[in-house]
Amino acid sequence: MSFLISDAVAEAAPVVAQPGWEGMLFPVGILVFFYFLFLRPQHKRTKEHKKMLEQMQAGAEVVTGGGVLGKVVSLDENFVQVEVAPNTVIQVQRHQISSLMPKGTFKVQMKKTKS
Repeated sequence: MSFLISDAVAEAAPVVAQPGWEGMLFPVGILVFFYFLFLRPQHKRTKEHKKMLEQMQAGAEVVTGGGVLGKVVSLDENFVQVEVAPNTVIQVQRHQISSLMPKGTFKVQMKKTKS
């Protein structure tokens, strides 16, 4: 009955080239892109923050992570005592200090709140 249905002819599968290093170029490129876009700047900021905390001394004017402005009264390796108003001292964790302010900022802000 082969005159009604043609015999199936077996064809060889097409040869697919195995991906070499060219196939890895795009994923590696994406990883390098994310490293320079996200990881490197974050590592730089962390390093600068750590350096700032190491150089902080009593008398420095700081802003905490919560936005509280004050003057450093004393500090140890884990905690910082910050004067936020005359005779009002709070204790915060050292890593919660977000930035150092220029000298005189605290005094100017205290004068504004008294007026």
